[in-house]
Amino acid sequence: MGLDTAQGDVRRWARGLRAYVEYLRSTGVDGFPRAAGVSRSPERARCEARPEPPAPAVPVATASPASVDLFGAAVAGRARTLEELREAIGDCRRCKLWPGRTHIVFGVGNPRAQLMFVGEGPGRDEDLQGEPFVGRAGQLLTDMITRGMRLRREDVYIANVIKCRPPENRNPEPDEIASCEPFLVRQIEIVRPRVIVALGKFAAQTLLRTHLPISQLRGKWHDYRGIKLMPTLHPAYLLRNPADKRLVWADIQLVMAELGIRR
Repeated sequence: MGLDTAQGDVRRWARGLRAYVEYLRSTGVDGFPRAAGVSRSPERARCEARPEPPAPAVPVATASPASVDLFGAAVAGRARTLEELREAIGDCRRCKLWPGRTHIVFGVGNPRAQLMFVGEGPGRDEDLQGEPFVGRAGQLLTDMITRGMRLRREDVYIANVIKCRPPENRNPEPDEIASCEPFLVRQIEIVRPRVIVALGKFAAQTLLRTHLPISQLRGKWHDYRGIKLMPTLHPAYLLRNPADKRLVWADIQLVMAELGIRR
């Protein structure tokens, strides 16, 4: 390896690491140091220099700094359109899900939508077709959009936390969420919706950086980087518990009122 090549690799790693650090700060990873430039007293500096005991481990379903692909945030951050972002993802092999997938399920809909739905991850039908929410749960979501809200499916934007199907439709694991999260974050930044509906606990907990159950989160407005976010129950849950459709309809009515949608 020549000197120029080695120096180029070092610069590339440095840029990726710097972008990743900024990503961690922007997403509020617990315990990550704040940006430099804040003045500190000598006494505070001495205190901060002392080693602190490690924080207790907390089981989470959100990004883990140790497992995030260092360059995922840098790659995502360079994309200016959804098409560029999809190209940046490429034939993704950033987590252990890639060997079992048929298609990467990126997202679909209006790239300037006022309303964005974020689900958990693709299932069997989505994996085969390469489009989110096209199976039985997807039909229920489509009915919610078209018959309930009186919108067209193509008027909204639909994405998932993870882009590849987990084996047997199991729950996504923290390292898988961590690998995909920079791309979801960039999708939201590019679309810039007025309202996000988080479908189910994994979408809500990932976006809100919380461990609270969906039963405590739904029905209330939350903030995601200046965007109003409404958590609600996942359509797949409603297939098993149809009586709770009334709860989702109450949440959707709040969304419609926020967006000025009249029936």
